[in-house]
Amino acid sequence: MPAERVTMRKIKDILRLKWGCGLSNRQVAASCGVARSTVAETLYRAKAAGLSWPFPEGLDDQQLETRLYPAAPSPTGPPRAVPDWATLH
Repeated sequence: MPAERVTMRKIKDILRLKWGCGLSNRQVAASCGVARSTVAETLYRAKAAGLSWPFPEGLDDQQLETRLYPAAPSPTGPPRAVPDWATLH
């Protein structure tokens, strides 16, 4: 089962503490009550999304979530062929 996502409030706190206050990943994790790997993943996603601190004017929680967690691309290949079940039986 996939892990539960971090709330937008914690994500904003992680980015503010790291980029705004200059804390280490360990200090940010302790302050926010999350794992260091969560801090590292959040920072990775934010950098990949082209975010910086402070956030652009007018960026709301929904837009932030969309930038950090983009929708997975739909498969573009042809669907798999269905086996001939009568032959296999």
